[in-house]
Amino acid sequence: MSRPGTRVNPSCPVGFFDSGVGGLCVRDAFVRRLPHEDTVYIADTANCPYGNRPPDEIVRLARRHVRTLLARGCKMVVVACNTATAAAIDNLRATWPDVPFVGMEPAVKPAAMRSKSGVVGVLATQGTFNGRLYRETCARFAKSTTVLTVVADEFVTLVERGETSGARAEAAVRARVEPLLAAGADHIVLGCTHFPHLKPLIEQVAAGRAKVVEPSDAVARQAERLLADRGLLNPSGGSLHIFICTADRQRHALT
Repeated sequence: MSRPGTRVNPSCPVGFFDSGVGGLCVRDAFVRRLPHEDTVYIADTANCPYGNRPPDEIVRLARRHVRTLLARGCKMVVVACNTATAAAIDNLRATWPDVPFVGMEPAVKPAAMRSKSGVVGVLATQGTFNGRLYRETCARFAKSTTVLTVVADEFVTLVERGETSGARAEAAVRARVEPLLAAGADHIVLGCTHFPHLKPLIEQVAAGRAKVVEPSDAVARQAERLLADRGLLNPSGGSLHIFICTADRQRHALT
């Protein structure tokens, strides 16, 4: 589908990739919104986490995943990883100009617009904070807001282990969230797709003092708009969701 003039069938699947299972929150939001769409999801657990990797390495990994998804006939690619979006999405769009790409962006804009205290906290990886999209979003939409940034790479490890509750997970969340609350943050932005898997625990620690914001639903809406604009919405079907794990190269068909 990356060749000019190639006719894309609306029944083709939508591709997603992330450094691990984190981006499933984005895939699931998309499926809830568009239940007729088939999906292919790549969890690059062999190279997880991405947050501490050099940008050029992330670009190389992202290009590999896109080639895999296009080889499986995907009509769109959702970069369901904030770090990969920050490092690679410009390169991907330049390399495959005929492929619609949707990326992630920390939800700083809605948090800043709705904040009453004027203080917003952002939990993300260093790779996301280093990215152009994050810097431009803050500069454009949070000029009059104090944005507090916290690197929480250990959250990725917890989620990949399936440890989203319990004493160790709670201690890790408290160590990152309580300083934001103490500094007056009334919105906490989850700037990594792994972090929404910890949202119930983060909300428990916040105890109503701050609203927890994550962009999965907004990304699903953007994907729907882009598919509609290109006439690629699938009017029927949507029973096959493929999961590919790079750690063991196993492929699972999920109903």
